[in-house]
Amino acid sequence: MNVEDKVAQTGWAGLLDPGEAILWQGRPGTAIRLGIGDIALMVFGTFFAGFALFWMVMASMAGGLFWVFGSIHFMVGLGIICWPLLGRPYLRRHTWYTLTDTRAFIATELPLKGKQLKSYPIISDSQLTLDDGTPGSVIFASEWRRGKRGSYETRIGFMQIDEARKVYGLMRGIQRSET
Repeated sequence: MNVEDKVAQTGWAGLLDPGEAILWQGRPGTAIRLGIGDIALMVFGTFFAGFALFWMVMASMAGGLFWVFGSIHFMVGLGIICWPLLGRPYLRRHTWYTLTDTRAFIATELPLKGKQLKSYPIISDSQLTLDDGTPGSVIFASEWRRGKRGSYETRIGFMQIDEARKVYGLMRGIQRSET
C-alpha cells in the first residue's frame, strides 16, 4: 500500500500538504485529574448551589412559585461542581492529536460546535515546553483570549499524553531540520 492510500484510509486525504507525513497520533488521557484550582472551583460551586438551595427553601415558605427562579442558580452551582469531574474528561474523550513533519493538529468533535480542526506550524522559532509527568504535555503555541476581566493567554499543546517525551523529541527534530 502506498503512502497516498494509507493517508486516504486514515481520513487525512486533502488535509495534508503534498509530501507531508504523519509522525505521531494520539489522544489525551481521559482520567479525572483534580488540581488545586479545580478543588477551589468545586468549593465555590458548593457554596453557590448551597446558597441557591437555601434561598429556594426560604422562598417556598412564602408560598407561590417564586422559589422556582432559584433553581437556575442551583443548577449553575451543580454545573460548576461537576465541570472538573465530568466536563473536562468529556472534552478530552472527544479530542485527537496528530503530529506531521511540519505541523501539529488538534481535532475536536463536540455536540454544539461540531467538528473542528486546528493546525499549528512547528518551526525553528516555536517555543516548545515539555511538562514531564505521567501523563505529560507538550506545549507548542499560545493564544490570547478575551474574558470578562481582560485578555489572558491560553497554552496550546498535546495535553495529558503518555508519550510526551517521545513527541517532544519528534518536535525538536522538526525544529532542527528547519534550520
